Amino acid sequence: MTTASDLLKRHFETLVADPAAWRELIADDLEWELVYAPSLGHPDRLSGREAVERHVGWFRGAVENFRFFDLRVYPFADANRAVAEVRAEGLIKATGRTYRQEYVLFLRTEGGRIAYLREYFDPVRAARALDTPIADGR
Repeated sequence: MTTASDLLKRHFETLVADPAAWRELIADDLEWELVYAPSLGHPDRLSGREAVERHVGWFRGAVENFRFFDLRVYPFADANRAVAEVRAEGLIKATGRTYRQEYVLFLRTEGGRIAYLREYFDPVRAARALDTPIADGR
């Protein structure tokens, strides 16, 4: 059985570096909550494989040399759930600015695939790197 902790590690290893392998990790009905993304003009929730892959594709296209590091994964008593803290950095192609971020992700699995993600990040760091204003979250 693949645990949530295993899938969370593989998520960070493959999200940018190996898109084909990453696609194999996710459920068709994946729900991905991006809690602070609306302040950047992005949706707060991605529902289903198509929406998730479209958004992840945009991200991959917007950054270069993006990497995750200092990954810490914390398993829950329920092997289908885990949380991680991770740092990341890359170059935003459109602005030439370095994007440095710290993420916290909660993950839940179903049937050995990622079924749910809830992601927290600092939208101010993202806005600065993207050279975009912070939108009113209302």
